[in-house]
Amino acid sequence: MRVLVIKMSSLGDVIHTLPALTDARKQNPDIQFDWVVEPAFSEIPRFHPSVKKIIPAPVRKWRKNIIQTLKNAELESFYKNLKSEKYDAVIDAQGLIKSSVISLFSKGTRYGYDRNSIREPLASFLYNKSFNISWDLHAIPRIRKLFAQSLNYNFSDEIPDYGINKANFIQLRQNYCVLLHGTTRDDKCWPEEHWAKLIELLKPKELKILLPWGNTEEKSRAERLAENNSHVEVLPKSTLTELASILLHSNFNIAVDTGLGHLSAALDAPTISLYGPTDPKLIGTIGKNQIHIKRDDMKNIQPEMILDALA
Repeated sequence: MRVLVIKMSSLGDVIHTLPALTDARKQNPDIQFDWVVEPAFSEIPRFHPSVKKIIPAPVRKWRKNIIQTLKNAELESFYKNLKSEKYDAVIDAQGLIKSSVISLFSKGTRYGYDRNSIREPLASFLYNKSFNISWDLHAIPRIRKLFAQSLNYNFSDEIPDYGINKANFIQLRQNYCVLLHGTTRDDKCWPEEHWAKLIELLKPKELKILLPWGNTEEKSRAERLAENNSHVEVLPKSTLTELASILLHSNFNIAVDTGLGHLSAALDAPTISLYGPTDPKLIGTIGKNQIHIKRDDMKNIQPEMILDALA
């Protein structure tokens, strides 16, 4: 059985889709998936053994310069690649107009959320079959239910299995922790002075503290936090595969609401995640060894709370 999955972004959302593939594989061990995804996140589908082909869809880049995109025939090449296979099912797990349009150009029966269950209701009219799936569910069971109904098997609400083969990630370090301080929204950030205090509180544990970063702002913050702290190291620019190896083998990870926190959870790495404006019941990390600390405002999460959670 061949299935096309459309889930292009963001990092956490792409990771949330992995357990649905594992569910489907349990029902049909021979199932194979192709996956339409933004190039920035294309490493994630490769972590799952049932994914055969990645179809990059740089929609964000296309939008920035649509004239150049049309001139260089990128869209034509993308749709040619998309139409090269006949699928038994096409599942739009993104639920946006842009993703439903992509599904329209594929070969196969199109499935998605109905107009009451989808972020952009107009998208639901482009599917052959759509399903009502409650918004009250966490993002992961929502996607798992969508796959179950699309592929006609019973959904079992067991602990999600992301299907990642951890043997593929090499351990290069020992005795360290990772602080995932970067996120996409200012109100999801933890105050820098709190990170600095936490770094000081962790010093007696004699662990190396690693700070990854994804943009210049995050790099600058990491460099400030590492200044005059010999036990703190700013990581070089890293791929998602490299970061997965680092997160998997750490003693523990501390994360704000960020995609890398979901990657840590998918690897079952011990993780404490901090939540302010977002609801962990709907989008929080799910996996083994996960602790959530939730306050209405991120500044009200004190560094000492993290030490208590670690204990």
